[in-house]
Amino acid sequence: MQTASEDMPASLVANGKDNVTQLLILRFQEMLRDGLLTQGTRLPSERELAVHFNVARSSLRQALKVLEIMGVITQKVGDGSYLNTDTSAVLSVPMEFLFLLDDTSVEDLTELRLLMEPGLARLAAQRATADDIALLRKSIKDLESSEQDRLKLVSSDLLFHRAIFQASKNRTASSLFQTIHRAMAKMILVTSQLVELEHTLSFHKPIMRAIEQRKGEEAAELMQAHIQDATTLLMNERTKQQEVCLHQRVMQTKRPILKVKRRK
Repeated sequence: MQTASEDMPASLVANGKDNVTQLLILRFQEMLRDGLLTQGTRLPSERELAVHFNVARSSLRQALKVLEIMGVITQKVGDGSYLNTDTSAVLSVPMEFLFLLDDTSVEDLTELRLLMEPGLARLAAQRATADDIALLRKSIKDLESSEQDRLKLVSSDLLFHRAIFQASKNRTASSLFQTIHRAMAKMILVTSQLVELEHTLSFHKPIMRAIEQRKGEEAAELMQAHIQDATTLLMNERTKQQEVCLHQRVMQTKRPILKVKRRK
């Protein structure tokens, strides 16, 4: 069975202060380019990875969970972690746009969410049970305590939206959530790096209150504002990234102009 442990170069040892998830993405990029990793490769054990990347195993474990959410790796109980077979394109783009996995564009995903989620929030306000409300409250509580835990932040944010899908009592919508949840998780991962935690809570809390108070139209309007806000953040970040890439290309193509002194 192919593994990457023996070929991992010393130059990939990390500074423990780096964001571990981003660090792993960058290192996987290097190893793919250098031919040290291939699609479907079985990764070294957590202990080996922690030593090579010079990070705590607890931090590494959390980073691997985030990578699994993003679809970069698959973790098999009792067997280890594998680099997925469809990640080469993902690992070649900036961290900010990993949610584009599965050919899901920002426009496609946000358009679908704007079509569905405001209406589902309206239905949730009409149909939510006590258990549904309890799950929404749990998601808010978990989100409030997730500031230093990226995996918990993504999971609790995703739980909030899943709870609304479920509270709508529309079985087709609940099934659809399972189809798009990975792309949503990546979208959440990106936006969580662009704003403070309180920004997200400023949308989630009013939506939860509107559902609790059976105010369907208000819940729908608040959900629409929430998704539009996330879309604006993503579009602005993409524009910024494109400008940076363009600037880098321009700088790389510039050549120094030699000044020739005229003879007197």
